[in-house]
Amino acid sequence: MNDYSWLEQKLHEFALSSQFMREVTFDFESTNMSSSSEIDNHIFIAGLARSGTTILLNALHQSNIFASLSYADMPFVLAPNLWSKISRKNKDLELKERAHGDGIKVSKESPEAFEEVFWKTFANESNDELDEKFRIYIENIMCKYKKNRYLSKNNQNIRRLELISSIFSHSKILVPFRDPIQHSYSLLTQHKKFIENSKIDNFISKYMKWIGHTEFGPNYIPIHNKKLSYKNDLEINHWIEQWYLTYKNAFQLLLKNHNVNFICYEKLCSTKDYWFQIQRILQIEKHYDFEFKESKKDISLNIDNTLKDKALSLYFDLNSLNLK
Repeated sequence: MNDYSWLEQKLHEFALSSQFMREVTFDFESTNMSSSSEIDNHIFIAGLARSGTTILLNALHQSNIFASLSYADMPFVLAPNLWSKISRKNKDLELKERAHGDGIKVSKESPEAFEEVFWKTFANESNDELDEKFRIYIENIMCKYKKNRYLSKNNQNIRRLELISSIFSHSKILVPFRDPIQHSYSLLTQHKKFIENSKIDNFISKYMKWIGHTEFGPNYIPIHNKKLSYKNDLEINHWIEQWYLTYKNAFQLLLKNHNVNFICYEKLCSTKDYWFQIQRILQIEKHYDFEFKESKKDISLNIDNTLKDKALSLYFDLNSLNLK
């Protein structure tokens, strides 16, 4: 899983583990940058992990109209312009299956979710300062990739939908979701997989902590951790309950946020027109096809039927929503 050399591991530790270093690199990068841009036409993908967020990111990035962080921006993800000047210029387009073992192949030029490093670094800023820095951060990324629209995939943003909506009120927030039982099984499987892998290689746990990857694995932090009926994260009911509570809260936000759209992954896999509708609402002028593949597993685990029914009912409610 870990292809990093000893030197690369130390560079990642130097760039990402220190709050001071992250702040310094961001400040240095942003010296001549302002947040004066009036562009507010960005895309934020924010759903539970394993909901199809990565494949949706890849699909939208293929339009070639969005700027998004990539693996090539690691480990100085808060200073992509500076890092591009001092790192090797050779592009590495070799595709390798990512650590999840889910068939998704990536190269160093592939877009990825490193935005959480920003939120970790500036979590204690006042609202006005955070707003300003986030706008500058996005300007930095658009400057590096010479685009005027930003594309973000950050599962952790499911916690801050209202904040992002308030900062960029004319941008679109996409919240992918899947069948709750299949989705929860996938989360449970990945959770166990990354816990075991981190026992073999402790750099995995460190790396996931540095980039704010707490959705599953050794650094797992539940989005909802109060008054839970199922606290054992090694059982599927825990993940179904997390699915239900997370999407229920997000669903309630829909009533007052015009820019939030729930994206059904099963529809993406089965209906081409649904994908074209998404492109239209995102103002992607040149429509193009993309292959989305659905994965279904036979699940023979002990599932609470009442919890299952609640989750499936919410799934159908989400599925009935129109794109806007």
